[in-house]
Amino acid sequence: MSVSTPAANSLFAELPAVRPSSFAQWRALTGRIVHTMATKGELIVAVLTPLVVTVAFYLPLRYVMKVQGIDYAQYVMPIVVLQTMAMTMMSNAQLAAFEALTGLSTRLQTMPIGSLVPLMSRICAGLVRSVVSLIATVGYGYVIGFRFTGGWLQALAFCGFALTVGVVLTLGADALGSLTKNPEALSQALTLPILIFGMMSTGFVPEASFPAWVRPFARNQPISQFAQTLSDMAAGHLSWAGTWVSLAWLGGLTVFFLPLAVWASVRRS
Repeated sequence: MSVSTPAANSLFAELPAVRPSSFAQWRALTGRIVHTMATKGELIVAVLTPLVVTVAFYLPLRYVMKVQGIDYAQYVMPIVVLQTMAMTMMSNAQLAAFEALTGLSTRLQTMPIGSLVPLMSRICAGLVRSVVSLIATVGYGYVIGFRFTGGWLQALAFCGFALTVGVVLTLGADALGSLTKNPEALSQALTLPILIFGMMSTGFVPEASFPAWVRPFARNQPISQFAQTLSDMAAGHLSWAGTWVSLAWLGGLTVFFLPLAVWASVRRS
């Protein structure tokens, strides 16, 4: 026997009205991604990847730099940190592409979920991965001789700035992932820029080591500026004169990537 409409209405009349909470939705989606990272071994990869990057960057040039009077462990760690943030960027790009490819993003758009909740959940889950990678990277740095000599405040600034760079890059990568819907091709496409900007930066070798024609690019490109700012923070030499260019780059990238990520996430495919 079917229940009449008035009877059904009276049956549920005492139940509280449903009020979707964007915070609860964000917490659920972020928890889902973090749980997947933990159970699928992605957080283990986040710990091991910085070890590979540290060894690959430090060992080949440490003796050459020692001859030049450069403490290469102290010199190279900022670019190692930035490279590990780039690895997080690639992981988030693949996640966004996978969700778009499988139709999860479209499905979430048809549900009573805040339009920015899926994007924020991916970014926050990526931040968790970045924190894990950053802790591991600093630990490996201490093994090879890197030290924070500027005090704990500038050490915190170092970590905060590195994570901020990671979040901004992740916004751009998330947008590309949502638009391309191709995790494999996206991974290959992002690898080349990461290598070019990393290897052709003054965070890898001093500016004088580059050919004269490429020095302006190597000196002024954003990764070099970010690496110099991180180096200043680690050494306790943070100043406005040495930081404003990095902040300008960071602000410009944020102005470009943030609207792009929002648009790519909320658009109807």
